[in-house]
Amino acid sequence: MAYVTPVNSRITDAVTQSGVGVLAQAPAMAMGSVYQSAAHSLSIAYENAVQAQRHASISAQAATNQGVIQVYSMGAAASATATAKIAQSDPLKSALVLLVALKALERI
Repeated sequence: MAYVTPVNSRITDAVTQSGVGVLAQAPAMAMGSVYQSAAHSLSIAYENAVQAQRHASISAQAATNQGVIQVYSMGAAASATATAKIAQSDPLKSALVLLVALKALERI
């Protein structure tokens, strides 16, 4: 019960109870706001991931198209020669050449 005042005690009790109600609901409202903000941030992250996948797919398709265009623009003998050279290459030798080149660049 509120202190005795010239104001009606029922009014002071109603104001006190509404203030207590606001204070009691504050944590729930705060957590609701936090959850809503987290959900919004997560949805933006998913949108960005989808957009990045779309761009990567478009880039991969463009690179494939350019490769096919280059293959079709070469003569048959040139493409056969290039394919034979690639098939006969030694991956260990290529890796060694790259390693030596990287070591030479480190010294510069």
